[in-house]
Formats: sequence, C-alpha cells, structure tokens
Amino acid sequence: MAATAVDYELVAGIETHVQLDTRTKMFCACAVRFGAPPNSLTCPVCLGHPGTLPTLNGTAVELGLRAAVALGCTIAPRTKFDRKNYYYPDLPKNYQISQFDLPLATAGAVEIRTKAGPRRIRIHRAHLEEDAGKLIHEDAGTRSFVDLNRAGVPLLEIVTEPDLRSAEEAHAYLSSLKGMLRAAGISNCDMEKGELRCDVNVSIRPRGSDSLGVKTEVKNLNSFRFVQKALEAEYRRHVAEVEAGRPLVQATLLYDPEKNSTRIMRVKEGAVDYRYFPEPDLPPLEISAAEIEAARTSLPEMPAEKAARYVRDFALGDYEANIISSDKATAAFFEAAARAAGKARTVANWVVNEIPRFLNEGNLTLETSKLTPAALVELLGLIDAGIVTVASAKEALAKSAETGRSPAEIVREGGMATVTDSGAIEKSVDAVIAANPKAVADFKGGKDSTIKFLVGQVMKATQGRVKAQAAEELLRRKLSST
Repeated sequence: MAATAVDYELVAGIETHVQLDTRTKMFCACAVRFGAPPNSLTCPVCLGHPGTLPTLNGTAVELGLRAAVALGCTIAPRTKFDRKNYYYPDLPKNYQISQFDLPLATAGAVEIRTKAGPRRIRIHRAHLEEDAGKLIHEDAGTRSFVDLNRAGVPLLEIVTEPDLRSAEEAHAYLSSLKGMLRAAGISNCDMEKGELRCDVNVSIRPRGSDSLGVKTEVKNLNSFRFVQKALEAEYRRHVAEVEAGRPLVQATLLYDPEKNSTRIMRVKEGAVDYRYFPEPDLPPLEISAAEIEAARTSLPEMPAEKAARYVRDFALGDYEANIISSDKATAAFFEAAARAAGKARTVANWVVNEIPRFLNEGNLTLETSKLTPAALVELLGLIDAGIVTVASAKEALAKSAETGRSPAEIVREGGMATVTDSGAIEKSVDAVIAANPKAVADFKGGKDSTIKFLVGQVMKATQGRVKAQAAEELLRRKLSST
C-alpha cells in the first residue's frame, strides 16, 4: 500500500453472504438450482403476490445453527425475522425478509494464519435471510432484464468486526471461512455460481489511533482476488481524499476491475432508511438447547482439527497440513492416497505443489478432473521402480487428470519410460556439451552451479526421460576428463 506523510492503517470488515445448501427456497417450495432458464423457479410466494404467506425452511435453520456452532458463536434462544424495506427491480416484494435486532448468532471468531503469526478475526453476527433476484444488463446499456430464480434463496450473512488490517488478512479470513463452511456441509461456496458473495467495509486511521474513521462499503465482490484488489483500491482512495483535505462520505461503492479502482454508487443508507419492522407472517423462532447440541454433534472434523491430525499422524509440516485441510476435496484425496501409498509426505508434496499447477493450467479442480488417488499411488510406484522420471511422471499425471486413463498406460503408450540405455544417454550428453561451449567453459573455470543448467539441457533434449542424477554424473565425468 502506498506510503504517505501520515502512516494510515487500514481498518476493514467483511460481510459474507453464504448460500445455504438446501433443495428449496427459504420461504416457499421452489427448487434451488443454478443455471435454470430465467424465471422458471418461481411461485406466487417468492414473487410477492398479494395474499401469499411464507413458510420457514427448517433445513436452512439447521444449517444456520451448524454454521453458528462452527464459528463458536453465541446462539440466541429466541430470534425473529424482520422486513427490510427498499425498492429495487430484483426485489419483487419491495422488502427482504431478514433479521435485524435479534440475529440468530453473535460473538464468534475465525482463526487465520498470517506472516506475523495467527490472528483471531471476531464475528459480530450471523443471521438468516432470503436472497434477491438478479439483474442482467445488455452490453449496449439500453435494456436490463430481471431473473427472479434467486429470489428467496436461503442465505446466511456473516459479519465480522473491523478486525482486518490488510488485503492479505482478508484473503486468509475468506479462505478459512470457506474451508469451514464446506467441511461442515453448510454451503458449496462456489463463487462462480453466486453461492458466496462479499461486501467489504473500509476505513482508515493514523496508525496507533483507536478511533474509527468514516466507513465506506464496496459491494458485490465475487472473488477473493477482487476482495483484495478492492480493499487496496479503496484504501488508496481514502488516503488520497484525506491528504487532499476532502471529507470522506459514508457511501456504497462498486469495484471496477478493469480500472482497478472504486466508484461511488450511492450515499450509504443507515438502518433507519430500511424501516425495519418484525415480519408479521412469521412467528418468533425459539432455539432449544437440544437443537444447539444436535447442531454441535452434526459437525464433522473441522479444518483446524484436521490440520492438527495431519501434523500428528502423518508428520506433515504446518504449512502443508493447513493447505491440504483447508479444502474438503483436497483433504479426502490426500488421505486416500497417503494411506494407500504409505508415504504421506511424498503424497503431500504432490498434492500441495504439483497437482494444483496442472489443474490450474487445465482450468480444472479435483472435483471436475478425472484424477483419482489410485492414479497418484500408481504413478509414485512407477517412480520408485525407476520406470519413469519425476519430470515424465508430472506429464503423465496431468494427462490422467484430463482423460481418466491409467498413468502406466499413458507412460507405456506415450513412450515416456525412463531412458536406461547408456549409449543413448551418452549421446544426449555429448550433444549438450557440444552445443553449450560457454557453459562448459564456466564449469571448467570453477563455476560449479553451471552443471544444473547443463543437466536441464539434457533433460530438455530427452523430454525428461533421463534421470537427472544419471545425467549429472555423466556430465561431471566427461567434463572432468577433458
């Protein structure tokens, strides 16, 4: 973040809207399904027709309770729903059923890891509400359309205290929260499907000050990267305004990723502007101790617990354990492969470093790829047997992820097996020595690190089918004798 005459500290909080993993909407029986034709998942209740009455989705309440327990929140024994009144084209009732003064849960926390060590990000509140619809704007900017399939979809809004001090901390918080929610079966948190959306509240103050500055809110951020970028952009805007002597105004803003800047959308509303009042068609919700305990016992092993177990049972380092445990699918893949291969640290290295690389290159995830734990175990066996080099193994596993074919079959049919013919290896080494006279001269002149470059050239020439150790030994022997 840019330096100024005054060292300004970023003070930020995040409001996260999490779509609960239910089959039907919050107050009606319409299905929740991504990608359906526009306005095909609607009924008189979620369209706000006169005379219709809401019926509370019990599964949404159960998932909300489970999330509250996972976050370590205090759960209200008695809560209620309220009408949040405002007009917008994607809100067919002209109000949203939400929770105002008696939220489902308060005072929780999420532990995050930062470069400076662990930090505790406090949760201010978590409450249930229904989603609005979706506006679709034409590229020409002349017309807009309304899709109400999302109207009424169950949400849990999770609001932090203003505890975040950097864009990196915001990313760490969201990553930890997402891992917890997915592990507990509360939400899939697929941001591309709108299942997890973020608003960030931003203010600044001179470092060392305890007072809070004017707060602005950047709305509708649909990726962790945009959250980071928006925080940094809004921090810069706040500092520039203050340094120029212009008063900051409490406002709602949008982030423009093309310009990497924020722009004011409207002056920020307060609670009074929404004219909250209790929802007259829904009775207060009583939460019993037995229901809270049921939510607690329904929780599976959470990411932090899983990471501690990986360190204890698999002898992983903290870094690897936390990376693997943060994602439900990755953790399941790792455990299956580690137990089958009997070499957890080797499996962890592939799961943390190699597999994400080629999945990202192919725009895949573990869930969408055809990669299986058995395929990784088979490939590690081929490496141990000397049948394939590590370089070729990476290529074979990437192809297995795309096709689902056996790595052994890919190695055999692709001619990727390790070159063991000493004559063929020597021929490649001689060609590399002849093609790189400067590197050869540098090595002979005492620059030993040059050998790594020459080994790399041998590997390149043989498409990674020669073991690096064998290539280095032969290179050293030849260069020392000439």
